[in-house]
Amino acid sequence: MDNDVFYRILEEAIGQLPADRRAMLYRPCAEACVRNGVLVEMRRQFEECGCDLDRQYAKYGRTPFFFADVIEPGRVYEIGYPRCLCPQVGAGFVTVPTHCECSRQSILFVLQELLPGRMIEVEPLETVLAGGSRCRFRVTVG
Repeated sequence: MDNDVFYRILEEAIGQLPADRRAMLYRPCAEACVRNGVLVEMRRQFEECGCDLDRQYAKYGRTPFFFADVIEPGRVYEIGYPRCLCPQVGAGFVTVPTHCECSRQSILFVLQELLPGRMIEVEPLETVLAGGSRCRFRVTVG
């Protein structure tokens, strides 16, 4: 069995699991992916902006790799990527939308690190692997 078939079968099987189990499986990889790069930069931006997501997203919310919009100040945001940035997808190992849980978990992890103790929900709105033109997530901070 070649790698692309193996990963497709694996991802499809993961997609059959309950949402909480999928989250547990993807969380360690999501954390490892963003811990030493994305999280460091997001934390720097967050602190520079007075630990205020609205200010951070107003200042840094448009790059070639990331976008963020304030939908409801202090509470609801839409964030995402203009294209799929996952190296596993880029390498051709992953082609099923189940894998987008990894992106959801990475966003959740970063925001939980920046806003400890706050209730944070991340809902996928559109992903490239699901046929979308970009990857978008709705974030609600409680």
